[in-house]
Amino acid sequence: MTAALRPPVSACPACSAAPAALAAADAQEAQAGEIVLSLPTIHCAACIARIESGLAEHEGVNAARVNLTLKRATIDAAPGITAGDMVAAVTALGYEAHELDASALGATATDRVGRDLLMRLAVAGFASMNVMLLSVAVWSGAADATRDMFHWISAAIALPAIAFAGQPFFRNAWSALRAGRLNMDVPITLAIVLAVGMSLWETALSGHHAYFDAALTLTFFLLGGRYLDHRTRAIARSAAEELTALEVPRAWLLEDGTEREVSVAQLRVGDLIVVRPGGRMPVDGEITGGVSELDRGLLTGETLPVFAGPEQAVSAGEMNLTGPLTIRATAVGRDTSLHRMADLVAVAESGRANYTSLADKAAKLYAPGVHILSALAFIGWYLATFDLRTALNIAAAVLIITCPCALGLAVPAVTTAASGRLFRRGMLIKHATALERLAEVDTVVFDKTGTLTTGTPVLMDMDRLGTHEAGIALALALGSAHPLSRAIVQGGQMAGIAPASVSEITEVPGYGTRGVWQGQAVRLGRASWMGATPLAVTATYLQVGEGAPIPLRFEDRLRDGASEAVAQLIARGFEVILISGDSAPVTEAMADRLGIGRWMAEALPADKADRIESLRAAGRHVLMVGDGLNDTGALAAAHVSISPASALDAARVASDMVLLGSDLGVLVEACSIAKSATKRIRENFRIATFYNLIAVPLAVAGLATPLIAALAMSTSSIIVSLNALRLRGGRT
Repeated sequence: MTAALRPPVSACPACSAAPAALAAADAQEAQAGEIVLSLPTIHCAACIARIESGLAEHEGVNAARVNLTLKRATIDAAPGITAGDMVAAVTALGYEAHELDASALGATATDRVGRDLLMRLAVAGFASMNVMLLSVAVWSGAADATRDMFHWISAAIALPAIAFAGQPFFRNAWSALRAGRLNMDVPITLAIVLAVGMSLWETALSGHHAYFDAALTLTFFLLGGRYLDHRTRAIARSAAEELTALEVPRAWLLEDGTEREVSVAQLRVGDLIVVRPGGRMPVDGEITGGVSELDRGLLTGETLPVFAGPEQAVSAGEMNLTGPLTIRATAVGRDTSLHRMADLVAVAESGRANYTSLADKAAKLYAPGVHILSALAFIGWYLATFDLRTALNIAAAVLIITCPCALGLAVPAVTTAASGRLFRRGMLIKHATALERLAEVDTVVFDKTGTLTTGTPVLMDMDRLGTHEAGIALALALGSAHPLSRAIVQGGQMAGIAPASVSEITEVPGYGTRGVWQGQAVRLGRASWMGATPLAVTATYLQVGEGAPIPLRFEDRLRDGASEAVAQLIARGFEVILISGDSAPVTEAMADRLGIGRWMAEALPADKADRIESLRAAGRHVLMVGDGLNDTGALAAAHVSISPASALDAARVASDMVLLGSDLGVLVEACSIAKSATKRIRENFRIATFYNLIAVPLAVAGLATPLIAALAMSTSSIIVSLNALRLRGGRT
């Protein structure tokens, strides 16, 4: 028996809120003439070329650039060109477009961290090669003054190189020590400092051995692991920042019967604001004039637009579809509900950062043991020989040979191999610990519209209409931008139907489209407009003259692999839950169709996030799969989250992984690979531990110099990397 998890029917309208104006009145204005649009439906180079060329042909556009990764267009336009003009131009090309607040986005994110690590890695590698060449001369028999000269030259190369290249480890170690804790970078830093310090001492005393090459090689290998770790995830902005950027930056203020365009930051509670068809609500408010339909899909996931009339509450971010509306602002700026949604996302993201990775857990046990062992080796050898040089050499060898280079590579080597394999299957991993968290999942929560389904209504009854009726429906649909009208146009064009000669076509806001065909009045729109009994499915109605209204039914088709993915997840023991903003009958029908036992309908954004939090509080590890602005809170709150590439920018940024293709079947494979990756990580930890059990006694016994210790450490790192590559080849 289907178990329905329904929220209260009388939900507060403010809870379905949307974008807020966060910038103060004196906030820095976006660059003059620059318009930024979000393009959530683009997916390939052909989309880029079509939009760029289409915008370039628009009068007043100087240049237009489309970024496929960010799904964003930046347009350099003449002063008279508005964002609304550009949205209309892109919509005419067949793509969805939303205005973004360029000032809220800030500078384009660049991978400064990756470039910095790569530069330090190159410096360490180049310096270690040069010092090794000098070491060959020493190993070949150079003695006395010649040996000392080579040692001093090595020091001149190694000291500045290590001081520069090792900064990531030095900074992290210092931060940990200041906080009174140990991390993996503390023994790394101590090993590097001891190796360099001992080498300087030996060189100053004209000793036979210096270990500058060992210190540089150690730094190089560890930087390689750090860079691999960095490359396993995409660098992206905060989801809260993306939510802010989606806010409407300008609005039409109605004063004394005159409209003027103002910044949203200037609006106050009680102001009258005009929202034209195709525009988004800039604030929360109440309709005081006009009739229209609202598209709330971006916020609630509702498939169908809803009727909007006087005294109805609206939320910022809802799209006005068919008629001009005048609204009285009831909440502006930080008081609007999307700002609260942005805060919810930010809090959830910070909570996820508290997850302790396997490497951090190992470091908590490993680092104290290394320091204690090295200190005991120093004390023991000093008491046995009273030779400070010998005791320090052995202590340095112990630190180097136990240095957690293999442990440092254990995680990034595996995640790099796993992410490469998943990328080839159409899944992009963004977060460093996403695989580890995905391996712990026992509950999968799906959004419906745009996630399990394509999110686009498809006409099912075109072939049941007569030639005249089909042509009339197509002609009337061409006169409207309603989502169902667009589906009729698409279905008619695919069927090769020519529009009928319908005249006097007008759109009646909130109801539909009407016209005249061969002297008869024809209408296409809501059932209530024509006195028809509404069906329990998504439908619009066609009436020719005084004839009975003809229903045109639509369905939202399942994504490729959706049925198979849900069936396999259930078969593997995962609990699968469906949460949707759609009505209860539509959600229940989808749940029954897919065999999902638990579902929740009419869920507002806060309801979705609260449901995820309640599941986590019950000890469940939740994977959330969603695509809309209404899913961002739930995506950020989940143990791990996935969004399709077609999702809104804010949803993709809030997610740990992005599904690049349209096939949901890869979700099951991702769960399997995540479990295999975690298994490989644990194997690498065991390899590193076994290596230490053999190597540490040799170092403590004085049988390994710091140079031999560095070579042994490198060998363990190579073994760990080779074990990780087994996962890349498809073995689990």
